[in-house]
Amino acid sequence: MESKINEKAVQIFAKAPGELGVNVVKSPVKLTILSMLKDTDMEFDEIVKNTGKSKSTISVHLKSLREDGIVNYRFDANDHRKKIFYISSKFLGEVKSGDPRELEERKAEFIFNNIIDVDNFKFSFLLFHTLRSTLIQEGVNINPILTETGKNMGYAIFKKIYDEDINKFSQNIMDFWKDNGMGILEVDLSGDVIEVTNYDCFECELLPKTGTPSCYLDAGILEALYSSFFELNVDVTEVKCFTMGDNCCNFLVEPTEE
Repeated sequence: MESKINEKAVQIFAKAPGELGVNVVKSPVKLTILSMLKDTDMEFDEIVKNTGKSKSTISVHLKSLREDGIVNYRFDANDHRKKIFYISSKFLGEVKSGDPRELEERKAEFIFNNIIDVDNFKFSFLLFHTLRSTLIQEGVNINPILTETGKNMGYAIFKKIYDEDINKFSQNIMDFWKDNGMGILEVDLSGDVIEVTNYDCFECELLPKTGTPSCYLDAGILEALYSSFFELNVDVTEVKCFTMGDNCCNFLVEPTEE
């Protein structure tokens, strides 16, 4: 169990507004606590139970995380003796050991053959691919920042492509993706969950096969667009991705509230 904890990547959180720098979390126990709180808010005794550490140890680490502004708590509405802890700071990314071998996708020959020496060459694609593959090579994960960037883009373009008809609105999204070289989208509105599939993904198609989804920019844009349309929060979950070995990227868009 301890060896798995030590494998966790160093995590980076924003400091409070107005403060310089970032918070860098390296402690294996703190990283374990934060990994649990990312999924759900937790009561103190739950954290103790799930970490297998003593109450005094967890208390010290939670106090430190609170002082750094990463974690805070509220009192249980049904029992004011209990504290419910939650992450109060913005998660920016994480860093783990880089790959000692140079990734094929970073090599000049790969970039030339797959991006530059093609009829539809775009410098923006070269820039994005090279930046993302270099970050992966160095073990830097900026997925939360990509998601926030995507949300900002989605909110900015919403008025430009809005239509009160969900079918026309979704068609406008597909047209926007295609017109801007972001891929070929299909949107399925037939079920309870909106299904969006990208068959020619700008964001990840040529990235290394990491086994995990990589389209955080696209997911952020879709989240902003559909949450703005429905005027409620939506979850966007990527279930297929080129970096997972799939032949497309597939997102499920689902409201998180009535």
